[in-house]
Amino acid sequence: MPDSGTSFTWGTRAFGPWVGWMNGWGLIVATVVVLSNLAAIAVDFFYLLIAQMTRRPAIAELADNVWVNTLTCLVFIALATWIAYRDMNTTQKVQYWLVGFQLTVFLGFGAVAVFRYFTGSAVNPTPFRLEWLNPFAVDSVRTFVAGVSLSLFIYWGWDVSLTVNEETDNASSTPGRAAVLTVMTIVSVYMFVTIASMMFAGMGEDGIGLGNPAIQDNVFFALARPVLGPFAILMSTAVLISSAASLQSTFVSPARTLLSMGYYRAMPENLSKISPRFLTPGRATVVSAIAASAFYTLLRFVSTTVLWDTVQTLGAMIAFYYGLTAFAAVWYFRGQWFRSMRCFVFKLVSPGLGGLILFSLLGLTLKDSLDPSYGSGSQVFGVGLVFVLTLVLILLGAVLMLVQYVRAPAFFRGEVIARSDAVTEEAKASTAFESGEASLSSAAL
Repeated sequence: MPDSGTSFTWGTRAFGPWVGWMNGWGLIVATVVVLSNLAAIAVDFFYLLIAQMTRRPAIAELADNVWVNTLTCLVFIALATWIAYRDMNTTQKVQYWLVGFQLTVFLGFGAVAVFRYFTGSAVNPTPFRLEWLNPFAVDSVRTFVAGVSLSLFIYWGWDVSLTVNEETDNASSTPGRAAVLTVMTIVSVYMFVTIASMMFAGMGEDGIGLGNPAIQDNVFFALARPVLGPFAILMSTAVLISSAASLQSTFVSPARTLLSMGYYRAMPENLSKISPRFLTPGRATVVSAIAASAFYTLLRFVSTTVLWDTVQTLGAMIAFYYGLTAFAAVWYFRGQWFRSMRCFVFKLVSPGLGGLILFSLLGLTLKDSLDPSYGSGSQVFGVGLVFVLTLVLILLGAVLMLVQYVRAPAFFRGEVIARSDAVTEEAKASTAFESGEASLSSAAL
C-alpha cells in the first residue's frame, strides 16, 4: 500500500477514518516533540564543541541561557527545514555525509575502547557477560518497562524511509528493505558501542563508571578523552552531527503524513500543496517547523522540566501509533492469514505479537506515569506530569479531529478513503486488469 500517509493510511483502511486520523496524529505529535528536543541536543553540543575547540569552558554555559539557547535552536530548525524543503536528492546527499561521519566516529570509538580493554589500558576493564543481553535481568517490571520505553525512543525513526515510498523507485519493496536495513544497522551500532563502553569503563558509580549519576547526562563526553585521547573532540562533533542528521531527516516524516492527510481532506487541503520547484510537500514542511519551534520556545520559557518530561511521553505516543499500525496490518491482511506459512508468520503472528507487546507497554507506561515520581518528579494535583502531558497531547488531537470533522466531514464519513482489506484490493486490481485486457482485445479486433 504505497502511500506517504503510512500509519494514517493503514489505520484508515483497516479500522476507518476516526481511528486512522488518531493514528496519524500519534505520528505527527511524536515527531514534533522529538524535533524540538533533537534541536535542543544539537544546541548543547554545538556550544560544547566550540568550548572544546577554543579551550574556553565558559562558552558551553551559553546553552543554559534561555534566550541564546532558544534563538540557536530556532536557527537549527530553520536550517533543517530549508534542507528538507528542497528536493529529496539534497536531503539524500546531506544524510550520506552526516550519517557516514557519525558512524565512522562511533564505530571507531567502540573499536578503540575494545582494543584498550584487550591491551590492558582500559580504565576499568570489565569482561563481557552474556547477561548484559538478557532483557529480563532487571530488578522490577517498572525498570523493564522504562528500558523498553527508552529503546523505543532510541531505535525509533526507521519508518521515515516508509514515508517517502511514493518518491522511491520500486515503491512496493525498496522502502521496506530500507527500513529493515536501518533497524539492523541502528541496533548493531548501539549494541557495539554500548558493550565496548561497558568493557572499557565498567558499571561502577565512581569516576567514569557508567553507573555514576554525575556523568549519565553526557556519557560520551566523559568517556571521549579516556578512550580517544587527543581525538576526543570527534565525539562531541559526532553527537552534534548525529542530532543534526536526526533533526533534518525527522522533518521528512510529519511533512509527508500531513501531505497525505491534507490530500484525503483529513486535514486542511492546503497542506497537500507541493512545491512546484522542488516537488516536496513545502507547506506541510513549513507547518511542521513552525509547530516544533513554537512547542520548544513555549516550553523552554515555561520550564525545562516540562520540556524534558515531554521526552518521557514519546514512549507512550510511539507505542500507540506503532501498535495500532501493527494491528491495522493484521486486520488488513486477515483474508490472507492462512494462504501459506509465510503469510501466517508475516501477516498475522509477527505484526500481531508486535502490536500486543506495544499496547502492553503503552498500558504499563501510562500506569507508571500516573506516579508523580515518574520522569522529573513533577505533578499536577497529585498526578504525574508525564501522564498529564500525554493526556493533553491525545485530547488536543481529539479536539482538532472534531474541528476538522465540522469543517470537512467527507473524510470522516468514509467518502474519501473506504475501509478495505488485501483480498478486496486484489479483486479490484484483478478486475481492472481483466477489463484492460478486454479493452485491448476489442481494440485489436
